[in-house]
Amino acid sequence: MAPGRRERKKAMTRQALADAAWELFLARGYDNVTVKEIAEAADTAVATLFAHFPAGKEALVLDDSTERAASLTTAVRERADGVSALDALHAFFAARAPFAENLPPEYQRRMDLIMGTPALWAYARTVWIACHDTLAGLLAEVAGQADPDDSLHVLARYVLETPDLAAARPDRKAALAEAFDRLKKGWPGL
Repeated sequence: MAPGRRERKKAMTRQALADAAWELFLARGYDNVTVKEIAEAADTAVATLFAHFPAGKEALVLDDSTERAASLTTAVRERADGVSALDALHAFFAARAPFAENLPPEYQRRMDLIMGTPALWAYARTVWIACHDTLAGLLAEVAGQADPDDSLHVLARYVLETPDLAAARPDRKAALAEAFDRLKKGWPGL
């Protein structure tokens, strides 16, 4: 069933706000743009902006963890036969910014903004960490357990922290690979 008029209008407003935020952030820098300016650029009220993005300015760029949780689920559940969950997760993160190379220029500009803005980088980490329960559940599924035990909760947290830590190293891709190699040694079979 197609979404109704009200849902389509909400989606259009949400997209207009996100587009206006990106345009302003890329032109002037994240710290030099107010939520009032974003709302005005999208022809909405500040209250409307917060109704769509209650987490504030950072959420306009990074939204919530819904897409990330869905992507993690796909990476683990749709991995090829013979590929471990940790290898699938390594490949998943390696294919995303900041580890992927040859990103389209507009996407690279966006990633540079996020990585160069402490508030955005911190929010990105928060959004990834919000996927903890989803990932722990997926790892339990792979391990044949009904629920994740403490060890799988720890592993889920390590996996979700690894990209943030590796991205800060001079050779990001090598740091990511080394971290996943060590995780596989600690959790063989996953």
